[in-house]
Amino acid sequence: MQRGAGMSVSPPPDGSRMGPTRISTLVVAALAAAAVAWLLISGIYYERLPPLPWLPVVTLAGLAVLEAYAAINTRGRIDRRPGRDPVNPLMVARFVVLAKASALVGAIFAGGYAGLTGWLFVQPTRAAADDRPAAIAGVLASTALVAAALWLERACRVPERPDDEHEPDDWENHPGHR
Repeated sequence: MQRGAGMSVSPPPDGSRMGPTRISTLVVAALAAAAVAWLLISGIYYERLPPLPWLPVVTLAGLAVLEAYAAINTRGRIDRRPGRDPVNPLMVARFVVLAKASALVGAIFAGGYAGLTGWLFVQPTRAAADDRPAAIAGVLASTALVAAALWLERACRVPERPDDEHEPDDWENHPGHR
C-alpha cells in the first residue's frame, strides 16, 4: 500500500518522538556533574595537578558564538527574510541535533566547572587561587554554550502560519491526486 494524501504519518506508539530540550534535564545533568567534579577533585592531591588549561574554555566559548550565529542565520532563512537563501531542511535537522547535544554537553561542563570552582574557593592554596579565573571562565563559557544551543534549537522551529496564508504544496498542485 502506498502512502497517499489521505494517510498521515503519526509518531510511534511508544512516544519516542523527539521534542524540545527540557530545562530540567539540563539542570539535573549540571548538578550531577558538579557533584562528581567536587568529589573527584577533593579525592586527589590537588597541588600535584598541572594548572587548569584555558583551551576548553576557549573551545566552549567558540562553539557558543558559532551556534548563536547559526541561530540568527537559520531564523532569518526560515522566516524568508529578503537577501537570505531558502533554508535546507536537512541542514535544519542537523542544527537541531547539534543544538540538543550542545545543550547537554554545555550543561555537563557548566556543572563540572561549577563544582571545581566551588572547591577552588574553599581551598586556601596558591594553586587554587591561580586556577580560579579559568574555572570561572569555564562556567561562563559553558553557560553561554547552553544558552546558544537552546536559542539555535528554538530558531529551527517552523513558524505557525494562519490558515489564510497556507500555500499549497507540490502534492496539491498536481491534478488527478487527492
